[in-house]
Amino acid sequence: MRDLDITEVAQRSGVPASTLRFYEEKGLLASIGRRGLRRLFEPSVLERLALISLGRAAGFSLDEIARMFAPDGRPRIDRQMLAAKAEDLDRTIRELSAMRDGLRHAAACPAPSHMECPTFRRLLRAATSGATGARRKRAPPSGRAAR
Repeated sequence: MRDLDITEVAQRSGVPASTLRFYEEKGLLASIGRRGLRRLFEPSVLERLALISLGRAAGFSLDEIARMFAPDGRPRIDRQMLAAKAEDLDRTIRELSAMRDGLRHAAACPAPSHMECPTFRRLLRAATSGATGARRKRAPPSGRAAR
């Protein structure tokens, strides 16, 4: 496959050209030259963009994603970082599931007032204590500083 200009990469990947330029500034992508005024990329950039997209969907920061590539551009994924992110996602799922269940209960609760419902009162106490995650700021996995 021949080299792709930035417009072709944007069309094939669904990633706007402005984002491609930003990713290049961040060191996530590297153009290989220009055709006129347009940046050129190797065809493998599409797979790299898919990996970046997957990382973003999983909640990784761009700095974390950048560390998932070796200097030569090949993926170099830290399995411990993946495991830590999976744990973070499990925690978030548990918190959101509890919140969903509480909202469903509150919507269907037969108590005359939500303030008279013991389950709703427990939800309020949990929110006040930070147990629902609403007021708690999460620490980055493995004690790393946030980026």
